[in-house]
Amino acid sequence: MLDQLTDDMKTAMKAKDKPRLSAIRMLRAAIKDKEIEVGHELDEAEGMAVVSRLLKQRKDSARQYADAGRDDLAAPELAEAELLQAYLPEQLGDDDIAAIVDQAIAATGATGMRDMGKVMAMAKEKAQGRADMGKLSGLVKARLNS
Repeated sequence: MLDQLTDDMKTAMKAKDKPRLSAIRMLRAAIKDKEIEVGHELDEAEGMAVVSRLLKQRKDSARQYADAGRDDLAAPELAEAELLQAYLPEQLGDDDIAAIVDQAIAATGATGMRDMGKVMAMAKEKAQGRADMGKLSGLVKARLNS
């Protein structure tokens, strides 16, 4: 992932694309920080987790800015979120997420909310980086409550 980021950073520098360059530098710094924290180079899943976390932060910030009527601050956050999205695999559709949740419930033998942790662990592993974990969690809760 770092090789791809380095190539993209060079391209952004040559094109004088400051917003893209800023987002890439922020992502590289976050990945380097995580590597220092864990003490090894990140594998693909760990890298996607970092990108997902940053993407969620940008979306949350944009929503808060928009709620406060600060569209001028929300727009750059959404632009960064869009750039970060390019480093994640294609997102799963609602049907695919539901199938993952159903498989996790069946595999763990979950019967109620007390089993949510087991179901979420398995579903999160299968959907990491390809689905919004909030949406996944909400679906697990709905299925376990019914």
